[in-house]
Amino acid sequence: MKKIRVLIADDHHMVRQGIKQILELENDIEVVSQASNGEEAVKLAREFKPDVILMDINMPGMNGLQAIEELKKDEGVYKVVVLTIHQDREYLFKTIQLGAEGYVLKDAEASVLIEAIRTVSEGNSYIQPNMTSELVREFTRISTHSRSKEEENVLTSREIEVIGLIAEGLINKEIAKKLYISEKTVKNHVSNIFKKLNVSDRTQAAIYAFKHNIKA
Repeated sequence: MKKIRVLIADDHHMVRQGIKQILELENDIEVVSQASNGEEAVKLAREFKPDVILMDINMPGMNGLQAIEELKKDEGVYKVVVLTIHQDREYLFKTIQLGAEGYVLKDAEASVLIEAIRTVSEGNSYIQPNMTSELVREFTRISTHSRSKEEENVLTSREIEVIGLIAEGLINKEIAKKLYISEKTVKNHVSNIFKKLNVSDRTQAAIYAFKHNIKA
C-alpha cells in the first residue's frame, strides 16, 4: 500500500513529535520530515516532495502564511493543510486565498486531522466542519453586489443561487425547499456546477463561491 507522505511544520518540537506519533499509528501515513519554521518547511518540501504538508501559522522568521505563498509558486506541486490555534475567519480566508487545501484546529480530534490528510491527498479540500460557519460569515462580510463576468458566463442564474446556498451549508433537500424546486433538480444543478467549475465536492464549490463573492 502506498503511504501518504507528510511533512510537519511547527516551531514546537513536542507538538511535532506528538503529531508524528499520532499519524504513524495509521498504516497509510508516514512522516517524512519535520520543520521548525517556514524557511525550513519550504526547503524540506522541495527536498522530500511530501504528499501533504501540515503547516502551522505562527513560526519564527518566515511564518506559515509566507511559506504557503512561496510553496504555491511551484505550480501546485504541494498540498497544504493548515494546522493552527487560530479560529479567526480572517486567517481561514487568507489561507484559502493563498491556496491551502485544508484547515484544521490544533484542538481537533486526531480523527479530524487524519481525515483532512487523506481528503487533501486525494485532491479534495477539507475545512474542519465547525469552521464552516466562519467561512460563511467571512463570505457574507466581503460579499458585494458586483459579480465577475467570468462566473456570470460560466454559471446560470439558478446555478449561482444553488452554489450560494451550498456555501451557506445547506443540503440538497434544504436547497430544494428554499428554491421551490425538486430535490432531483437540485442534484442536477449541483452536478452541472461541479462539472463547470471542475470541482469534485461541495467544500470546493463553497470555496469557489467564497473566493468569487457569489451569494444566493
